[in-house]
Amino acid sequence: MPNAAKWVIAIAAALGLVWLGWHYNFVLVTLHILVCLLLIFVIMLQSGNAADLAGAFGGAGSQTAFGPRGAATFLTKATTWCAIVFMMSSLALSLKRAPTTAQGSSILEQTMPTAPSRPAPAAPQPVPQAPVPKKPN
Repeated sequence: MPNAAKWVIAIAAALGLVWLGWHYNFVLVTLHILVCLLLIFVIMLQSGNAADLAGAFGGAGSQTAFGPRGAATFLTKATTWCAIVFMMSSLALSLKRAPTTAQGSSILEQTMPTAPSRPAPAAPQPVPQAPVPKKPN
């Protein structure tokens, strides 16, 4: 199968899941939870880079910035795809549950108790001035 066909199938499946999740909320939440668990599992299966004693002192064995880079394995590709799906499902969930009220756009503004309205203060009354006595000459 050509590489472009794989991309088309993957994008079509992703758009279908997002459309289905947008109309049926439980699909999006279930997808998000499954991707979270799969991402944790895939990350825990990977071995660390430069896990030996030489890696502790910077001896990665190459002049590259982050050590020698090997071929991308199935686990690294799975981690990348799970991370992308996790971020997209998080974004879709946050957009789906975004409040549309004019009350406030942040959670803090919505949860803070509103101050009781006080009557407007009355305009200050002018204080009468005592007449200044004239100085006798």
